[in-house]
Amino acid sequence: MAELLEDGDIYFLYRPRVQEEHVDSLDEVQRLLVVMHPWHGRHLRLLVVGRKRMPDISEHDRFWAFVDEVVDRPEQLHKTLQARRYRTGTRGEREQPPARPAAEGAYVLARHDDHTHLAYELELPTRPGEAQRGLSIEPEASYIVTVKNPQAPSPPGVGLGAARKVRLPAKLQGQFHGRRFAPLDPPDFLDHPGTELVLIGAAHDASEELRIDLDAEVERAERSTIFGDLRIGRRERPVAPLFTGEWA
Repeated sequence: MAELLEDGDIYFLYRPRVQEEHVDSLDEVQRLLVVMHPWHGRHLRLLVVGRKRMPDISEHDRFWAFVDEVVDRPEQLHKTLQARRYRTGTRGEREQPPARPAAEGAYVLARHDDHTHLAYELELPTRPGEAQRGLSIEPEASYIVTVKNPQAPSPPGVGLGAARKVRLPAKLQGQFHGRRFAPLDPPDFLDHPGTELVLIGAAHDASEELRIDLDAEVERAERSTIFGDLRIGRRERPVAPLFTGEWA
């Protein structure tokens, strides 16, 4: 049986490419964003998944991700999730539409043998559609998650640049014991922007694999929604993906 390390609310959002008012496929998505809000803590963590979708479970994909922001109040994420306008020298004013909510549910971080898992079960949408399939957001899934040693070298062109590399507290840095990767244990690694992760598709049925009742976790998640928790206004952006599963 796995040992529960942390539980909370999880939200998935995608940001369209610049000037893409309506998204019809993954090709028109710039970033997949994941927000984790632990129930035993006020802070929220914003993660970016490098391949714009979650790892495929059946293929056991290995995708890179990183912690982009850690904030104490939802309002501090507002700028990151809202529309952006900027001017370029050749194309004039450009606009990137706001991030769209794609799914919400409950998650757990659990210690399982010598590794850690991130597992979740969705509450919305009740029937995942094209948007969730394109983003590889399963109704329920489990991923092995490891943390990259920020002091270990990376291949050229891989990972965050030197300016964004995280400097971990000595206690967390010591968890690597000189290795390039370590389990996400403790979850405190996620409280430091710039922490780099590898997500590995593990299982569709997280409850059976980890023997953790994700249905009970989702029932607890009913007290929060992506709108109330992140202070996202329904009029600010399309919300159809969250309820119908369709791209918007």
